[in-house]
Amino acid sequence: MKNHSFVPDMMFDSVFEIEPEMLIERNIRAVVLDIDNTLVTYGVAEPTEEVIAWIETLKSAGLHVAIASNNHEPRVALFNKKLGVFTTWESKKPSARSVKTACEHFGVKAEEAVVIGDQIFTDVWCARNAGALAILVKPIPYPENLFFKCKRILEKPFIRTYRRRHQNK
Repeated sequence: MKNHSFVPDMMFDSVFEIEPEMLIERNIRAVVLDIDNTLVTYGVAEPTEEVIAWIETLKSAGLHVAIASNNHEPRVALFNKKLGVFTTWESKKPSARSVKTACEHFGVKAEEAVVIGDQIFTDVWCARNAGALAILVKPIPYPENLFFKCKRILEKPFIRTYRRRHQNK
């Protein structure tokens, strides 16, 4: 069954539930990550020790890791300082450009990549546009502005669709 552009392939409560073996079993070779409300709470400047350790487990398993953020370069560069992974900034997600750039950099096909993020209309849609696997994680709790509150409401039907499709699996 072909997935709708806004329905993720998989959902998790947190990135920390995503194990490298699970990705490798699905022929994934590259992981493209969002930052805000995916890896850390919005506005946290640097990765936590838990984030650093999790990304190291991905890299140790042989997975390529990239960050694709709609943030500006200074924000992404500071966050990446302790990680040292491939980055794109001002990615304009849901555009597929950042994923395609990361795939080219790593020498992998888009279908060998996964995009992991907390937003359907940027991260999941970006994965769909690129031809990559889409994993949605619950956003790290943060007092969101009205724009994000409205987006979260608009995401609910697609989350329900995902749950209906996967309730017996």
